[in-house]
Amino acid sequence: MKNFRCFPSVRLSLVLMIVSCGLVLAQEKIQPPEPPSEETLRPLIEARDSLRNAMESLRKKPELKTRDGEGWLADVAIFEKAATWMLRFQEFPKADYVDQLRSVLQKGAVRAEQLNAGNAEWSLQPGITIRGYVSDVDGSVQPYALTLPAGVNPKDGRRWPLHVVLHGRADQMNEVNFIHRMDGKPLKAESDQPEQNWIQLDVYGRGNNAYRFAGETDVFEAMNDVKRRFRIDEARITLHGFSMGGAGAWHLGLHHPDVWSSVGPGAGFVDFYRYQKKDPENSEQRLPEPQHTTLAIYDSVNYAMNAFNVPVCTYGGENDPQLLASTSMAEAAETLDVPINVIVGPKMGHAFDPESQKQFIAFHLEHSQKGRPRFGERKEIRFTTHTLRFNKCDWMTIEEVESVYEPSTVEAKITDSGDVDVTTSNVAALRLTRDVATDAIIDGTVLECRSAADGLLPDVFYVKGETGWQVLDYDESRGFGDNPEVRKRPGLQGPIDDAFMSSFVCVRGTGTPWNENVGAWSQWTLDRFAQEFAQWMRGDVRMVDDVRLDDETIANNHLVLFGDPGSNAVLSRIVDRLPITWTKEKIRIGDQEWSAGDHGVSLIFPNPLNPSKYVVLNSGHTFHEKDCRASNAWLFPRLGDIAVQNVTPVGDDQIEEKTVWAGLFDARWQLPAP
Repeated sequence: MKNFRCFPSVRLSLVLMIVSCGLVLAQEKIQPPEPPSEETLRPLIEARDSLRNAMESLRKKPELKTRDGEGWLADVAIFEKAATWMLRFQEFPKADYVDQLRSVLQKGAVRAEQLNAGNAEWSLQPGITIRGYVSDVDGSVQPYALTLPAGVNPKDGRRWPLHVVLHGRADQMNEVNFIHRMDGKPLKAESDQPEQNWIQLDVYGRGNNAYRFAGETDVFEAMNDVKRRFRIDEARITLHGFSMGGAGAWHLGLHHPDVWSSVGPGAGFVDFYRYQKKDPENSEQRLPEPQHTTLAIYDSVNYAMNAFNVPVCTYGGENDPQLLASTSMAEAAETLDVPINVIVGPKMGHAFDPESQKQFIAFHLEHSQKGRPRFGERKEIRFTTHTLRFNKCDWMTIEEVESVYEPSTVEAKITDSGDVDVTTSNVAALRLTRDVATDAIIDGTVLECRSAADGLLPDVFYVKGETGWQVLDYDESRGFGDNPEVRKRPGLQGPIDDAFMSSFVCVRGTGTPWNENVGAWSQWTLDRFAQEFAQWMRGDVRMVDDVRLDDETIANNHLVLFGDPGSNAVLSRIVDRLPITWTKEKIRIGDQEWSAGDHGVSLIFPNPLNPSKYVVLNSGHTFHEKDCRASNAWLFPRLGDIAVQNVTPVGDDQIEEKTVWAGLFDARWQLPAP
């Protein structure tokens, strides 16, 4: 590690990423030590409880019921949460993790004392400190590490560049270990390197999930928390990561290309089949539907065109199998005449060599200094997506598609005359930011862009009808998307796993199930989801009984209903407005029918009680513990939008579950014809 030459905090992050992805994984093959004894853990549990009590006292202080105060409370609460999760799941893979836990609890106690005295001493502390925020997804507190150069003061008006760094996979890393690695590390000045002039965010990402689902949301929630505390230059946000962090940088960089001044993926994976050495043309290796189709959501190789909109510099070691990610992306981009800079470390494995690292960081510092285009500066967009979850680039947003999971493409260029010339494929509705151009010429049709909708809305909406493209007037634009049951919309497009990227609540049925087997399966499914989400997404799912569900919860959350129409009052209330028939005797979907005595339904659909949110039936994440323990490439949807499960109790509160049918709704939330 002494050979690393880089700017101080960037060097530390790269070292941590490489340790995460290489050395730690090698060590995990060693037999773990005996778990700590009850005698060893007792004082640690007492210290955790003491910190929890201190937090309860702090939350009652009126002076902390402010925006800053809530942030400082989260900065303390994350130490208690870290200890609680470590104790809950007995995460002691090495003997020194007991010492790490002890140290983290001591630091949490010091912070609580400081905050009780009215002085959050860590808030502007130079170097690396741990911060926390409360996630909208589940109300949990989540950590991130923040590196501040000397002299950062939110009150002086200066806007700082931000570097967002994604760590590699580290199966032994939990919140305690993350805090232990990062908190309190100073900036080390080096005479041959320029002074650091950026703020750095090292993301925790809810552990090891390749920054997908709640892990993806974590990146943006942590960024927003940094922006809340400090003045960040939105045009100068750099993203980079290595290994799993490289996969995350490919994913977040190309799915959200208008956020970053540059993107730097190191190694990682971008194509499930190639990474797993599987052939999709081989029927024995190809995933079943709808799994095969929904890989298009996350396989970054499908989004290579989006590198046109953001500078990309990728790295891979010459002898690293994960160099395949860089070469696959470069090949895909080259066919589209899109530039991607590739650095190959000579004779290197899964690590940086000093010279390559220097080139890599220099590229991103150069583009951070330049910044991404501000409003009005970007004259051309080339953008593609396979899902409405990722649908935006700068002044262009895709609102509806014609065919789901097929590539939707928009190429738009502002002409010398001030118009914007737009060519689309598989797009049914889009919007442009007002005043980006005078007129919009969409697939040859000339439409207004500046004066449409009476100038009262920030965006102009266009829809494709039987006679071609049309611009919507003010009333039509204002009401656009009010009925998402008509078409899939951004953030309401499925599949089932999409519901767990933002705020959701699980609703338990308290009535008598129509069929005992299905009732047992529904409870088993809820218990499994709660356990797996807590362990692998690092938060507790929020739950409420069906009879206690209130209007505020319906208004602000996706609802995840467990049970059947007999046991769950909320499901009984809406089942007739869902695309299924569910009685005591049968389940019918389209022209297919199953016995209701041993089959249950999982689905996602716009909630009839609040069509701006989802309703989900009988499902959490559709991947499970085995997938979480395997490669991160296996974290993708399994059931599509709707599935029927055959369920059989097998004793000891276990259920044998078999998917007998699964499918995807089309762009109009309807099942395709057989």
